Amino acid sequence: MLRPSTCPGLVPAPLRLSRSSGTFTLDERTAIRATPGAGPAAALLRTLLAPATGLPLPLAPDGRIVLVLEPGLTGLGAEGYGLTVSGETVLLRAAGVAGLRHGVQTLRQLLPVAVLGTEPVRGVRWSIPGTEITDVPRYAWRGAMLDVARHFQPVSFLRRFTDLLALHKLNVLHLHLTDDQGWRMPITAYPRLTEVAGIPYGGAYSRAELRDLVAYAADRGVTVVPEIEMPGHARAALAAYPHLGNFPGRPLKVWQGWGVCDTVLGVTDEVLDFCRAVLDEVMDVFPSLHVHVGGDECPTAEWHRSPAALRRVAEEGLDGPDALHGWFMEQIGSFLTGRGRRPLGWTETGRDLPDCFAALAWRDADHGLTAACRGQPVIMAPHRSTYLDYPQSPHPDEPPGQPGDAVDLQAVYATEPAPAHWEAAVAARVLGTQAQLWTEYVATAAHAEYLAFPRLCALADTSWSGGHDWPGFQARLHHHRTRLDALGVPSRPSAILRPERTTR
Repeated sequence: MLRPSTCPGLVPAPLRLSRSSGTFTLDERTAIRATPGAGPAAALLRTLLAPATGLPLPLAPDGRIVLVLEPGLTGLGAEGYGLTVSGETVLLRAAGVAGLRHGVQTLRQLLPVAVLGTEPVRGVRWSIPGTEITDVPRYAWRGAMLDVARHFQPVSFLRRFTDLLALHKLNVLHLHLTDDQGWRMPITAYPRLTEVAGIPYGGAYSRAELRDLVAYAADRGVTVVPEIEMPGHARAALAAYPHLGNFPGRPLKVWQGWGVCDTVLGVTDEVLDFCRAVLDEVMDVFPSLHVHVGGDECPTAEWHRSPAALRRVAEEGLDGPDALHGWFMEQIGSFLTGRGRRPLGWTETGRDLPDCFAALAWRDADHGLTAACRGQPVIMAPHRSTYLDYPQSPHPDEPPGQPGDAVDLQAVYATEPAPAHWEAAVAARVLGTQAQLWTEYVATAAHAEYLAFPRLCALADTSWSGGHDWPGFQARLHHHRTRLDALGVPSRPSAILRPERTTR
């Protein structure tokens, strides 16, 4: 292993890294050679390096930057890679394209930080130190959720956020597209969803914008996972189509508050048809295996008073109105599995999602353990270490955020998706972890970036390489902050536009 003084400050840390002799320098003659199947990664390398270096970096059969796709390569899995840099060549090998893409991001970090810009930089020696790296991620799911329902963000920011995730080898962008305060994706069969529910706090995306985002992210090794909340957190949809609620004649407005709204979807056949039609259109745009359908914070008071809900309870032989939540999620889960997708939901107990669901444990790590013991795939997202809407520090200059104590960098770094005391078979059901950036108090892209980084750097390190060396991470992050600075990521409260806090 390298001494801290010679460590290149890679985030996340690679599995194994050693320095070797020589330095590879890019110049006007440098070309890229890609073996069959490695073309997408080679194209990404050119896309990321050419703008700042000003070098042509053409594809050529005699190129000295060589990308090799070897499907039979053992020991690296689907996302691992091997990188060898000498004075003569750069050799990047992987068993899958995902591994090559991760290796491309490592090359970016090994180059001078100016390479992270988008304009040609003159007078820089574009050199990579002699290096041997073997790298394999610890977890397959390494993500970040961005809430665009509470406060809309433009596609340009979603692309930038995707680039920042890819730089840190985070491979899932979970888009929270609907909630009580907004609906951000157009549904052809239900146009009022964006005509009415897409207006507050921003707007809505077009299907073309979302398709382009999915393709853009895929080119960078990031999967976009959509979330359509149901049966709770659905007030915006009910403002557009009140008859889908429990009291069809009641007019509603998009909710102007935060927290948990007690207005939820009804449980009639028409409501289920609505949900299926929406999800069909969502799946047409988002090819991800997982489709998130919420499931959390669903008050049942309306079901106790709704004649239609009480009839459903009797028809299905349920124990009472509270059991409608599990029944509803079972209907949606069965629909998604029938379409070849894996339903994903927030779990609040570890027992509240049907067996066909993957569970996102957000209240407590023990809920993730409970779900994993039941045999469900689990993504760990405990709020006291992965919710980035909490302030980063108790400093009085911190912008407004979720009420509660700060979630600092070390708390995020301490996130342990599968604690050591879990049985091996149970721990194996943990897909990984992700951070959550809810936006009740986050109106601007700059504010979102300020809250996300460097805390996402800590989550990336934990999910990729284990997160068991806090001093080492601090040393690497000290250098990595120069990369964030080069990218223009805000590093202090004074650098962001502080939105006025609205009294609601």
